[in-house]
Amino acid sequence: MAYIITIANEKGGVSKTTSTISLGAALVESGSKVLLVDLDSQANLTLALGTEPEKVQRSVVNVLMESTPMSSIIQETGIPNLFIAPSNHEMGVAERFLPTRSGYEQLLRKALYSLPESFDFIIIDCPPFMGAVTINALTAADLLVIPTQAEYFSIYAIRNMMGLIRRVRSQSNPTLTYRILLTMFDRRNRIHRTLAEQLHSTFANGLLTSRVEIDTKLRESSITGLPIIYQFPKSRAAIQYRALAQEIMEYAKEEIPQPA
Repeated sequence: MAYIITIANEKGGVSKTTSTISLGAALVESGSKVLLVDLDSQANLTLALGTEPEKVQRSVVNVLMESTPMSSIIQETGIPNLFIAPSNHEMGVAERFLPTRSGYEQLLRKALYSLPESFDFIIIDCPPFMGAVTINALTAADLLVIPTQAEYFSIYAIRNMMGLIRRVRSQSNPTLTYRILLTMFDRRNRIHRTLAEQLHSTFANGLLTSRVEIDTKLRESSITGLPIIYQFPKSRAAIQYRALAQEIMEYAKEEIPQPA
């Protein structure tokens, strides 16, 4: 079974989608087969990989609400071994009606575990709020990555994420682990440096060693429909996301039981 990573934060604008794409591409570059899952009704992940959301006939909402097989909605991207389960505006329907279904927290997990095609990693991009869709993503995950800026409101939102983690652990996924990813970091900014130090002292082992600094190339790559790993392979952000992929792969090796 694939190692499942959910990328989520209640705060918007912290590079959730950018990190999903960039981490996925870096893992592919390292030889992995990767599925990206778009759970946001804004469908920015889908759009960033070259698919117009309004043209998506079947999306993850059909999987969650109609028990459509996940395998039937997966699309190829322009990058070998990188696939996407797309979203569109109808994902908002799932947010409203999922809680009416018995055992709704497990629907995404069951759909991913039923995939006939094997992936090394599955990365789930969540909407910027902590509703039924995000609970599904956390229930399915082996690891939750929480991107955060070194800004007060972004770090404050982590408190609510910790509450959701405790809830999911107690109700639907007792083995869920998390790591915090510092994004959009400006080492020249004294406040950024101070808040980064506070994060480290507060969360210690819960903070990823890798961090992603501000890089205008990230914005440019999102326009082209290519991950920064491929569009600007020597850029600072590309190098840092490669480092993140290596750290995640090492962490996954420690977590996944190895055959005797």
